[in-house]
Amino acid sequence: MRILVSNDDGVYSPGLACLAEVASEFGSVRVVAPDVERSSSGHAITASRPLWYRPTTIRQLQAFRVDGTPADCVALGAHHWERVDLVLSGLNIGLNLGNSIWHSGTLAAAKQAALLGLRGVALSAPAGVEPEYEPFKPWIRQVLHTLLDDSSLRLVNVNFPRNPRGMIWTRASVRQYDGRIVPTTDPQGRELYWFTVTPIDSTEEGTDRWAVEQGWISLTPLRLDLTDEARLTEVRQRRPLDEALAAAVSEVTSSPEAARAVREDEAAVPIASHVHTEPGDATS
Repeated sequence: MRILVSNDDGVYSPGLACLAEVASEFGSVRVVAPDVERSSSGHAITASRPLWYRPTTIRQLQAFRVDGTPADCVALGAHHWERVDLVLSGLNIGLNLGNSIWHSGTLAAAKQAALLGLRGVALSAPAGVEPEYEPFKPWIRQVLHTLLDDSSLRLVNVNFPRNPRGMIWTRASVRQYDGRIVPTTDPQGRELYWFTVTPIDSTEEGTDRWAVEQGWISLTPLRLDLTDEARLTEVRQRRPLDEALAAAVSEVTSSPEAARAVREDEAAVPIASHVHTEPGDATS
């Protein structure tokens, strides 16, 4: 088995080394990770400049560092190493529960794997336990045994509590977004803003957050299709648009010309015509 390991904390993160060492018990491991920390970078990809891909060493494991995002790393790793079977992302320094799924760079690496038709697993542990990840190794081993035995699980988010007592399947804890803005100023009095998180006071049983609160390792199967099927069915009945006309006049299969035009539109990269700078900002 070929296992590609990445993260968003950077290639020299102790959590990544821990995960890669356990993964090496299950197959051949290659590490491809960002050269610096890229936490909360979401599923950003670098399309405005080329990327470099340079070898490094992580505890005798074959590794490469990339000047890009976690999604970039997985894409490049899969490009350079054919027939990758599994992508593991982590072990993240900090939990990725509920709403964090949307902006987590750790999750983005696993999602990029799924987009490429590969299996992706994101694994996260509480901040503050680093660099002592040794107690998590037996649990990581159990998680991998569980997931590798079921090929139907294409994308999974895993969160470890500080002192695990077992593993359970969960759903994502998503209520309202828990981010908030904290205004501040720089030494010259100019306004700046920190983006931070407001702790959620209550959780629902069976969710990832509830599981970690109770001391269970949370395993949440995810999917790439974000369509709200129930709402789609309901709104089609309540507020029909041009569905009937589209069904009557549209071809079942698009013409090659139409398909090619849409692909070209998708691939087009916008080019900024100018860069706006505030008065007093330094420019190069």
